[in-house]
Amino acid sequence: MIPVLAFTVVLALAVVSPVAADNVSIGVNIGVPAPPRVVVMPPPPPVVLAAPPKLVVVPGSPVFYAPGISVNFFAYSGRYYSFHEGAWFIATTHGGPWATIAPGRVPQPVLAVPVAYYKIPPGHAKKMGRGEAPGRGCPPGLAKQGRC
Repeated sequence: MIPVLAFTVVLALAVVSPVAADNVSIGVNIGVPAPPRVVVMPPPPPVVLAAPPKLVVVPGSPVFYAPGISVNFFAYSGRYYSFHEGAWFIATTHGGPWATIAPGRVPQPVLAVPVAYYKIPPGHAKKMGRGEAPGRGCPPGLAKQGRC
């Protein structure tokens, strides 16, 4: 008699449980953090100087620049700054080593240097074909025509 009763209870639960379990959900959450954001920084400026460059003051500014070298090179408050391929770099000596610096950490007088004192003005590296493959940073129509 007990086996029949047990079978009846199991059968009743099997019929009732799908209806009763209609609002039940089971979930598993494994705490795996998102992968770190990858940031690719441009290489440091190609500044190789055997001797300190001749520095000239930017008129109306406490910043100096080096008109005799081919990269953006500024001196201010005992540090050297360079804007190269869209990023700012800082060094404690004229020949480096250069380290990337966030734009918000670049002193305001350096950021305020007029574009006329840059060897390669911000945004012009792409137009001059430096640092990128041909056609990158160029509108598709002009790139197809080979005009940039």
